[in-house]
Amino acid sequence: MTTKTVMQLPEEEYILPGTRACSGCGLSLAYRHILKALGEKVILTIPASCLTVLHGLYPSTSVRLTNINTAFATTAASATGIAAGLKALGKTDYTVVGIAGDGGTFDIGIQALSAAAERNTDFLYICYDNEGYMNTGTQRSSATPMGAFTTTTPGTKIEHKKDILAIMEAHSIPYMASASPAYPLDLFDKVVKAKTIYGTRFVHVHIPCAPGWGFPTDDLVKLAKLAVDTGMWVLYEVEGNVFRLTGRSRRMAGSGKKKPVDQYLKLQGRFKQVTAEQIDHLQAWVDNRWERYLQRHEVSNEA
Repeated sequence: MTTKTVMQLPEEEYILPGTRACSGCGLSLAYRHILKALGEKVILTIPASCLTVLHGLYPSTSVRLTNINTAFATTAASATGIAAGLKALGKTDYTVVGIAGDGGTFDIGIQALSAAAERNTDFLYICYDNEGYMNTGTQRSSATPMGAFTTTTPGTKIEHKKDILAIMEAHSIPYMASASPAYPLDLFDKVVKAKTIYGTRFVHVHIPCAPGWGFPTDDLVKLAKLAVDTGMWVLYEVEGNVFRLTGRSRRMAGSGKKKPVDQYLKLQGRFKQVTAEQIDHLQAWVDNRWERYLQRHEVSNEA
């Protein structure tokens, strides 16, 4: 059963008021709904990242759940150890969750994540993707899109974003999904579903970053929605090797309407230097990926 309205979300809040996150932080919004979906029986493990800033400095914290801070490269290794410890103790009612940014997932932590996924270790891994190393000053990661400015890409980044979901799907894990803070019910339902599945599960969440991307803080939801409407971010899930578009992306597949990517780019300071040629490349890249997704979605619906 999926959540139909916000009134059906749990009332319990696991993030206290007054976190150290930036104003207009996409992570704060997404994390609130992730924790509502997870509930109290959870052990979190996170590396150095924006999320450790949100959690706060010891001995104070803004999150009312058990959390372990780990080294940048070891989120999945830490989750593996926690899962093994709980199994040895016979505690089967806890969900182990590793949560890391794109830098700690796409780049620094991918070796531990790949190893755990190859073993199908029983934990949920959530990557919050703000498309760069935002906590340390907006450096490039392999999640940074083509045409974006960072402090380590003179001019703009010339490569396309790494397809982490394709990499995770190649491991044949039982469940993976993408989500957005602009569509919290879709995010909530996917985390609830992932919690019930055994093995390595992966949820990839789009996290617009006002200071790193250069947009007004009150445009967070507007920008996140536009990312989906242009196809720069697509909402879908893969369960048991079956691909399904979900939420807003599923409705767009039915209507056949998708906005041009430049509507999304022009609202962000990080794309001020993007060239017309790069915009054309991005549009073609988005269009080709969207067509592949449509074909997979149609095949899964026919089956």
